[in-house]
Amino acid sequence: MPALLEPPRLKSVRIVKAPIVRRIRVAWISDVHLGTRNCNAAALLDFFRNHEFETLYIVGDLIDVWQLRRGVYWPQQHNDVIQKILRKARKGTRVIYIPGNHDEFVSGFHGVYGHIAIQAHAVHTTADGRRMLIIHGHELDTVVQNAKWLAFAGDLGYQFLLSLNPAINFVRRRFGHGYWSLSAYAKKRVKDAVSFIGEYEKAVIRYAEQYAVDAVLCGHIHNASVRQFGRLTYYNCGDWVETCSALVENYDGTIELLKFSPFATRPAPAPQLEPAQKLAPLAS
Repeated sequence: MPALLEPPRLKSVRIVKAPIVRRIRVAWISDVHLGTRNCNAAALLDFFRNHEFETLYIVGDLIDVWQLRRGVYWPQQHNDVIQKILRKARKGTRVIYIPGNHDEFVSGFHGVYGHIAIQAHAVHTTADGRRMLIIHGHELDTVVQNAKWLAFAGDLGYQFLLSLNPAINFVRRRFGHGYWSLSAYAKKRVKDAVSFIGEYEKAVIRYAEQYAVDAVLCGHIHNASVRQFGRLTYYNCGDWVETCSALVENYDGTIELLKFSPFATRPAPAPQLEPAQKLAPLAS
């Protein structure tokens, strides 16, 4: 009589729960600076994986051509960001790309390409009917417009400060401390930098008043912010170099500022939410 065959032994099975995907109406990102060593592409990819949105605004400086001219740096994660954006567009997400000063070459391709539109600026209407002007913001930076050589020099200095951040934070992690950015500290503490940010915000507000809108959203200065100037709300969606932040609109029209972990090598934790703010009502 043939021996009975033993049933195959099952290997232990680990059940992996899929991450909860948050569905939102609109997302805004700016200043990703793909092509630079300081780009936190991993954090941005986590944001893309964990959020689904009907419309994505890329508010300038997605690719840093200034840095690529100095030397080519393009790891797989940077390619993954581009592929993720294109995949979302193929699946129906409306992508609006507003070029900045670091990727100004894209300005020569204004037009609509499937679900992707490239344009100089946009006026977005929120779910509750408020109008928001969207620009990158370099148009109102007098240094960028009138002294490009000085803008390039300033960019070199900024990149140098950013290059010191990994070493500083390696030491801080060894002692159990959190992330700290030398370049961000310098921007907040140097008097001229603080004055520049304040004047820049006022210039953006004055520019937005020409469009009869309730709010203006920009990037460019790597300083995530939500501020009220009279009846106009100023939004800056920050960057993916230091702040790792995005603005999102919920289906009720509220706007939130999300901030993620600046450590590109670690999975980003649950985003920290700034208090939701609604746009000021449209003046009658």
